[in-house]
Amino acid sequence: MSATRDPLMGAADLSTRTGDPGLHRLAAGALLISFRGTTVPDWVMRGLEDGLGGVCLFGSNVAGGEQVAALVARLNQAGRPIVSLDEEGGDVTRLAYHTGSAYPGNAALGAVDDVNLTERVYRAMAADLVRCGVNLDMGPVADVNTADDNPIIGTRAFGSSPGLVARHTVAAVRGLQSAGIAACVKHFPGHGATHQDSHLEIPIVDASLDLLGERELVPFRAAIEAGAKSIMTAHVAVPALTGDRPATLSGEALTRLLRGELGYDGVVLTDALDMHAISRSVGLAEGAVLALAAGADMLCLGPLPTPEDVRHMVAHIVDAVAEGRLAAERLEEAAARVERLRDWFETARTQVAQDDVAGLDAARRAVSLTGSAGPLVDPFVVEVDTPPTIAVGEVPWGVAPWLPQAEIVRVTPEEADAGALLVRARDRSLIVIVKDAHRHPASRDLVSVLLAARPDAVVMEMGLPIWRPAAGAYIATYGAARANAQAAVELLTGGPLAVG
Repeated sequence: MSATRDPLMGAADLSTRTGDPGLHRLAAGALLISFRGTTVPDWVMRGLEDGLGGVCLFGSNVAGGEQVAALVARLNQAGRPIVSLDEEGGDVTRLAYHTGSAYPGNAALGAVDDVNLTERVYRAMAADLVRCGVNLDMGPVADVNTADDNPIIGTRAFGSSPGLVARHTVAAVRGLQSAGIAACVKHFPGHGATHQDSHLEIPIVDASLDLLGERELVPFRAAIEAGAKSIMTAHVAVPALTGDRPATLSGEALTRLLRGELGYDGVVLTDALDMHAISRSVGLAEGAVLALAAGADMLCLGPLPTPEDVRHMVAHIVDAVAEGRLAAERLEEAAARVERLRDWFETARTQVAQDDVAGLDAARRAVSLTGSAGPLVDPFVVEVDTPPTIAVGEVPWGVAPWLPQAEIVRVTPEEADAGALLVRARDRSLIVIVKDAHRHPASRDLVSVLLAARPDAVVMEMGLPIWRPAAGAYIATYGAARANAQAAVELLTGGPLAVG
């Protein structure tokens, strides 16, 4: 049988070599794998039957709610898999990957600062996940976003204040888990003070242990006290804590700090091991062994690893036990925690009433307008494109669904012809839309040229509103989800729009 048909082939040989027939199953049980396509491949079903812990779904696995429900039902035929995805609301969504989320993200919820609203929004998201059969949400983000130029967190965080982030993290955990969806609070011990993306390299959090305790750890302590069922590790190095190792591979971070000092006994889940911070430093297979040894219980994989990669990782874990580099008891401990989580799913799952307006209510409360736009006259909209982050992906954004009467052009700032755009906008309302302009000098340069000629223009910021140029009107949405866009257009046009 080829590796592409069965990633766990050779299990009998591996078990015989170690003298423990159950070791292979323990090793496989630590993996949360991914696959491509909207139906479940045979190798995944066989892998789950042979012990794989579960799956992580991505946008490429989603065509619609009924399709996801059917996919998950198929997965459940192979046992009791953990079925997870990143559903944060705002820019990071998997269920609405092809349309954009109906829920604003954490930055918008933090701007409103109403914990009841945050709990309501996360309960509404949980209801969506329940209907699809998903049982673990990789959220909320509990990072304290103190670095304005953070390329990976930004609007995914509730804010830059530890107290604010903590209270909304707790509200989000309550909202999810009230419906029987396990929250996975991320990214421990904190990704908010970084200037690099762990998808591409190992970011550094240059904080003393005292500062870490006063800032990054505050939301995680609160989440633990609130009963968060799982916590995700960050591939960030904190020299004062982990040396040059990412926290995912650090026993100081996961065992001494998280388990010991903070007293956490839930499931510890890694961020995706195929991110470059791990895969291009120690490699997938060795990263799996080191993460388990450090104290992780489940190892998440993104969509890149192949069935053969999965097979090799399982074999490498088994070999590490045989070589004495990884204690079998560590695998047994991890499996026991995951099994407790599965038992919780069966008792906690409940049907929650659908709340179709929670997201729009929140987005409407978050959006703000400075200045005065005035009545729109034959509006001309310039959407300044910015490269999507790997965490977000190619999720659509913009105001087209809500401004059908407008002419909308999307431009890359480096290639845009400002003069030509101004000619087209002559005698018309000019609306310029940006995302995180504070992080993109070319976007700021283009907007500045347009505003020099058209100071009456409207600037709409659909990222963090850090750079606020002088304009006729400035709209801050705190995110680029569909709900954010609709709320912004309503504010611009002076009236509610139909829910879409």
